[in-house]
Amino acid sequence: MGELNPLTGDWDLSRPDWEARLRTGRSLMPDLPLFEAAAQRAVAVFNKLRIPDVVGMPALRDAAGDWFREIVAALFGSLDPVSGERMIREVFALVPKKNAKTTGSAGLMLTALLLNERPRAELVLTGPTQEVSDLAFSQVEGMILADPEGFLQKRMHVQRHLKTVTDRKTQAKLRIKTFDSSVATGPKPVAILIDELHETAKMSNAASIIGQLRGGMVSQPEAFLMFITTQSDRPPAGAFAAELRQARAIRDGRLKGVPMLPVLFEFPSSMLAGGEDAPWRDPANWWMVTPNRNRSVRIERLVSDFAAAQDKGSAEIMRWASQHLNIEIGIALRADSWSGADFWDRGIEPGLTFDAVLQRSEVVTLGLDGGGLDDLLGLAVLGRERNTRRWLLWTHAFISPEGAERRKGNASVYADFEADGDLTRVESLPDDLDAVVDIVRQVKDAGLLGLVGVDAIGLGGIIDALAEIDVTEQAGILKGVRQGISLMGSIKTVERKLVDGSLKHSGSRMMAWCVGNAKIVPTPTAIRMRVTKPGSARLTH
Repeated sequence: MGELNPLTGDWDLSRPDWEARLRTGRSLMPDLPLFEAAAQRAVAVFNKLRIPDVVGMPALRDAAGDWFREIVAALFGSLDPVSGERMIREVFALVPKKNAKTTGSAGLMLTALLLNERPRAELVLTGPTQEVSDLAFSQVEGMILADPEGFLQKRMHVQRHLKTVTDRKTQAKLRIKTFDSSVATGPKPVAILIDELHETAKMSNAASIIGQLRGGMVSQPEAFLMFITTQSDRPPAGAFAAELRQARAIRDGRLKGVPMLPVLFEFPSSMLAGGEDAPWRDPANWWMVTPNRNRSVRIERLVSDFAAAQDKGSAEIMRWASQHLNIEIGIALRADSWSGADFWDRGIEPGLTFDAVLQRSEVVTLGLDGGGLDDLLGLAVLGRERNTRRWLLWTHAFISPEGAERRKGNASVYADFEADGDLTRVESLPDDLDAVVDIVRQVKDAGLLGLVGVDAIGLGGIIDALAEIDVTEQAGILKGVRQGISLMGSIKTVERKLVDGSLKHSGSRMMAWCVGNAKIVPTPTAIRMRVTKPGSARLTH
């Protein structure tokens, strides 16, 4: 039985032994004190629905995996029949592609419509694109038409042009929509399912819309919100990263009192390390994160698909792995990406701080790069460690109100970096330069300052600000750094140091984002580095 918090009555939704369960094929569902009658009724309704686009139109009783039935039982079995309150208000399910997510979602929302008792209630199933929402509606409509007894056809009124299904008994409506701001307007839904959150979260206002949806649920005790998604094909950011972090914290027992059920089919971190020999690459382990295996997907098919991905190079391997095995991409690899990005994770030393760099280094250099009003001001502090002579890297960035306004599309990404402590949002200019000068002063006062490098054609304001603490070219500790092919030697040096382990960094999401956006452009005699698009990221010297 699940444990109840004596103060709040919240259910314990953690599953801290999830790794052992994943390796042995056991359920990832927490032990829950479900209201069994409600759980069994929901599962019975779900089981009777039929898959409309499979030969023979099998019932979900036979075609759906137990992993999804467990979600149905938990979600509907958490509704207190006396108080009318749902104890599990949210679900976050992370499942690879081809595991019948959309079919299961359609069945779950149709089940919710059938079990709903609130007159004229609103239920919403939403996808990131019209193609996804059209597929979801097709599945819902098909399940209704596939009912061999004709009960669903009589009870449900289907409006194909509106992608809406109305329950004639309660006048409740299930609307299938493409995710946008209209999802959060109008009547407040009692049930919301957001499909492929990793795609939906790429919208700049996704977090705000989700917040509005949550706010609308407060007045309806039986309301629920469900996310079902594949891992992102980019480094997780925005609303997706925030919801995933919360779900993991609940699963691991680090966060209590949040009524979100986490169901995460992902490999433990120990299976991700090892480069070419990493355990996740072995098809013998793929069943762990493929809950619908031998139904909608077969491991043998995945093996052949992976072979094709391998033939196309590392970028395609990681994209494929993110979608089919839920491997989280630390860096957005591309065919033209910087080769050092492949080894960026090798340099991670968790918790490497500015103070730690100062304490462990015998000499420190700093790099500054100001991107103007539409970009970040980047700072890199690079120390040479005493005795080992390894390079220790700490980075930080600053953004002005003008920069935040001009790059609204990056708002959720910047918010993540700010929450991590790697980005400072200054109130006005030149507060960012004042902060940089303070950091340089600390290095200088510690007697460690070797050199400060700035863009040779960059902002004059940086040079003027550093002159206030006697960091000047005349003093021999300020130098203009030429850009373009002149940086080729530095680029190659960093690549080698990542490979041999002599460069360490904190593994921040901000630098993973920057490194992932670094593009190598070959010239007839050399290479140069640039970002994939202006404002997307900027690397410090």
